[in-house]
Amino acid sequence: MRNYTLNKKKVGLIGTVGVPARYGGFETLAHHLVLNWSSQFDTIVYCSSKAYPEKDRPTHWNGARLVYWPFKANGVQSIIYDILSIIHALLYVDVLLILGVSGCIFLPLVKIFSSKRIIVNIDGLEWRRAKWNTWIKHFLIFSERMAIRYADEIITDNEAIQEYVKDEYGIFAKMIAYGGNHAKPVIIENETLEQYPFLDKSYAFKVCRIEPENNIKLILEAFKEMSDFPLVIVGNWSHSLYGRGLVKEFGHIPHLHLLDPIYNQNILNQLRSNCTLYVHGHSAGGTNPSLVEAMNLGLPILAYDVIYNRKTTHEKALYFKTQEELFYTLQQLPSRRLRQIAQNMKELADEHYTWEIITDRYVSLAGESVLKPVPSFLLFK
Repeated sequence: MRNYTLNKKKVGLIGTVGVPARYGGFETLAHHLVLNWSSQFDTIVYCSSKAYPEKDRPTHWNGARLVYWPFKANGVQSIIYDILSIIHALLYVDVLLILGVSGCIFLPLVKIFSSKRIIVNIDGLEWRRAKWNTWIKHFLIFSERMAIRYADEIITDNEAIQEYVKDEYGIFAKMIAYGGNHAKPVIIENETLEQYPFLDKSYAFKVCRIEPENNIKLILEAFKEMSDFPLVIVGNWSHSLYGRGLVKEFGHIPHLHLLDPIYNQNILNQLRSNCTLYVHGHSAGGTNPSLVEAMNLGLPILAYDVIYNRKTTHEKALYFKTQEELFYTLQQLPSRRLRQIAQNMKELADEHYTWEIITDRYVSLAGESVLKPVPSFLLFK
């Protein structure tokens, strides 16, 4: 059989909803990797047809080949989704970049039959999230173990998780965070001001999934007493009993603006980049994309006091742990200190959290593999 030498390495991006990004952190990561590394790699991105209407399913995007599966990329279906993607990728690529651990239960079998390079970003210790029941937590712990044991490289997005991997498994993971410089400061447009009148005043802002671990209720309780300081939260309120309950409890309060998801990036950035204070309530995960976006925008940040957030902000933001601490901090916010925090956040973002920096690190890691000759019927098309 005749062998061929390929000019570019082939990389499969596995574990996201797909590109162009319409969902969350991993999708945004995949989106910007495809945009920034096309000169180095040929890429396959695995996408969920559940998230992209048939008219929005191109076969290629910015040079990457898109393969669609009829399963959700999250929840229980993510196991099938990721395993199918892994099997397909083994036929076509040199390097598998797996984002998340759902499909990593399959890696022991993969390693029996394949020597393809496998890189896994284990995400933010997904099994610690409050929304999962005991069975799912045990499954995610097992999948994490399989990822760390059988992957050629492990990526974490936060120093605290890197330390966890070293302490728990004796493995030194590569730390690669997220970029956030796709979020740009935007001047408020008249039409947006008409739709959101609070924009002409001082207000606090937050964008997130509406989940208990993001401390939404704690934040709302504290701001409920701050009638002269409006709070704007953009999130998926209607997607859960928890979210709908919060809207019922707090949605009638005039200075609390509970907005549904905003998919127009320009409008979202108008709301976000013009706030007086960015409130970050995430308590789980690692380096949260919404936090590094706010840092890139040069916003003063008041973050929930957990090690992940302190590591991301290099201990230079403001922090709160309880409703009382948050309320007290809100009452003691001198404008000079806010300006200094905003400057610190922007400087940190420029140094650590741009897509150019993040892509270079992924390119370096994926490029370490040795390209092997492959038979013609396996050529990337």
